[in-house]
Amino acid sequence: MSCFVLKAQKADSTQSRQINIVYGANFTKNEEKFPGASIFSKDDERQVQFEHQGADLWCDIAVFYSAENKLKAIGNVRLQQGDTIEMNSGKLDYDGNTKMARAWENVDLTDSQMVLTTDTLYFNREKQESFYNSGGKVVDSANTLTSKIGTYFMELKKVQFRDSVHIDNPEYIIDSEQLDYYRVSKNAYMYGPSTIVGETYKIYCERGFYDTKIEQGYGVKNTRIDYNNRIIEGDSVYFDKATSFASATNNIVVTDTVNKGIIRAHYAEIFKERDSVFATKRAVAVNLVQQDSLYIHGDTLMVTGKPEQRILRAFRNAKFFKKDLSGKCDSIHSSQQTGVTQLITNPILWNVDNQMTGDSIHLISNLETEKLDSLKVLENAFIISLDSIGKVGYNQAKGVNLYGKFIENELKIIDLVRNTEVIYYMYNDDGQLIGIDKTICSKIRLEMADNDIEDITFFVNPDGTIFPDKDLPIEGRKLKGFIWRGDERIYSKEEIFDEDDNNIQLVKIRGIDNPVDIDQEESERSGTPLPEKPTANKKPVTTKPKKPTVPKPK
Repeated sequence: MSCFVLKAQKADSTQSRQINIVYGANFTKNEEKFPGASIFSKDDERQVQFEHQGADLWCDIAVFYSAENKLKAIGNVRLQQGDTIEMNSGKLDYDGNTKMARAWENVDLTDSQMVLTTDTLYFNREKQESFYNSGGKVVDSANTLTSKIGTYFMELKKVQFRDSVHIDNPEYIIDSEQLDYYRVSKNAYMYGPSTIVGETYKIYCERGFYDTKIEQGYGVKNTRIDYNNRIIEGDSVYFDKATSFASATNNIVVTDTVNKGIIRAHYAEIFKERDSVFATKRAVAVNLVQQDSLYIHGDTLMVTGKPEQRILRAFRNAKFFKKDLSGKCDSIHSSQQTGVTQLITNPILWNVDNQMTGDSIHLISNLETEKLDSLKVLENAFIISLDSIGKVGYNQAKGVNLYGKFIENELKIIDLVRNTEVIYYMYNDDGQLIGIDKTICSKIRLEMADNDIEDITFFVNPDGTIFPDKDLPIEGRKLKGFIWRGDERIYSKEEIFDEDDNNIQLVKIRGIDNPVDIDQEESERSGTPLPEKPTANKKPVTTKPKKPTVPKPK
């Protein structure tokens, strides 16, 4: 017995590592089963108690290997570290040299605000980390978190969950491949395929952040939010439930799941309560019109209104393109409820080879069929097309207003009214020029075939002449106000973007390509300084061993 007590009273360097007996209660030995060990068991008054470097351990039975400085604790085991960390289990092995504990059978670890439960838990007191690899659960005031593998970093107050991570909250559910959870702030950082499902939204990302208290966060890798009849995708997507707001940056796609429309851009904002989308930086809206995509671009795009009542606005440098129709103007206003798309301020429209201009242009869709129905060019209407045979002159017609009719998405009838004039190149069946028709009247109807003039009808006192080619001078072959803008015509969806659009420098998204120090990020976000790392010159903190209470062996 005296030899054992002497080991507990060795020099300071040994005392700093030695497990100390505080209360031994009943003392026995069993060399056959536990060679070299001292066995302590509780008495009627209290459990066996040990102390080691700031931690106390209680149990019903303890098998203590003093030479190896190791301990086996059995029955109602409780390990207490400081005022906050407490671990309970059925059994525990502890190595005083490495300060490593292994606890199993109904393990729970608490720190006053969190409870971690598992079947087997490893507790590294040197690193102040505990971990499990056979499934575990953490419960705090906000969430219940489960995973197959987990590590609790006590100084950071962070739990890192891996493999089948699941958070259950009354307001939402989170599933992830890996999730780092900060116990104090309740912030979660996700890695690998992760989903957050709330009452009115669903978020998917492969790297992201989420404040579980206020349901606010972002994703920075393959992120998608399903949000109020819209799907939002982008390099970086931000979401805030309280303000019903989401925003996205770089390579964005916003899909209208009701109307099947798409907005692409490099920056967008979505306001749920206003049912609106704001987009800029190479922004384009894509809609399906009779199996043909219509592309609308502006420096800024806005879509507002409830489903079936959407209004699309394109501001500044607006352009649009579809296979047989394109145009440009200062701004575009398109109403789903009325079916009217207005080209506002200096509009120009190309229907295949026909150039149309006026003070304003309206395209009207059939609300039932959603096909293009008609066209209006109001004030100073002018239509021009290159003579398709001679390739030199231009067929022209002008009037105050122009009204067009689409049949099966093809412009078939054009009516020009009030102060109308025409210049038209006439050919025979052999393709020989007959003459050039110059006529004025009150109304003109152009009947189109294959997007070219097939027939012209003049109404109300037409006054005109068919001039032989040699008799009509060059200066007489253009109507007043003639401006051919063929070099501005838009031939493809790529041409709706100008040089500035194509040379946009995308914002560098933090964390999308390279790993981020999330402990530092969390420190910046929560305003909590990182724990001080130990240095080589800093002496380890030791505690004075308590006076042992060791009974005589029976």
